[in-house]
Amino acid sequence: MLKRPLLGLLAALSLTLVGCALSPQQLSPQPKLTGPLTPMGQGQPVVVRVADGRPSPVLGTRGGIYSDTSAISVQSQDILPRLQAEAEAAVRLLGFTPSPNAYNAPQLTLTLADLKYQSPKETYVTEANISASFRVDVQNSTRRYSGKYGASLNQRFGTAPNQQTNTKLVSDVLSDALTRAFKDPTIGQVLSQ
Repeated sequence: MLKRPLLGLLAALSLTLVGCALSPQQLSPQPKLTGPLTPMGQGQPVVVRVADGRPSPVLGTRGGIYSDTSAISVQSQDILPRLQAEAEAAVRLLGFTPSPNAYNAPQLTLTLADLKYQSPKETYVTEANISASFRVDVQNSTRRYSGKYGASLNQRFGTAPNQQTNTKLVSDVLSDALTRAFKDPTIGQVLSQ
């Protein structure tokens, strides 16, 4: 008779410990441009660059009692190639031709300005606030334009999210911010002048 209550207590204790100590996660998000863009160019060359302007690869922590050991990070080498591909795809959809070495061509620089992941500290992980922002700098001859574009998401959980879930959530927020950036008609207008 004593075995059953003891077994239940051990099971509850192990679940509590799992909720308290979360391991760090290294994410490789796959942001994707979504939705149509309005073409404004006629095949003109554009130099497309991407940069990581974040102060640190750490987005935040997964929360929990031992939040210092549950960092979530995205390394530059894991995100910049994907952002380069998506920025070039966006420039094509806008009607331009990405050309890495075009002399005297307009330039577009996409900078990942911020990427954050915040969970409640000292409690079981029940939600996450994820945000991302990009800065776009366009230069065409003497004309310059800069814009900042962001997106955020508040997600609630029944259990602490695994690496796959967090990768998808961060990818979704990045995709939303990226799409907002390239839907700004001023970018296409400055590139086409």
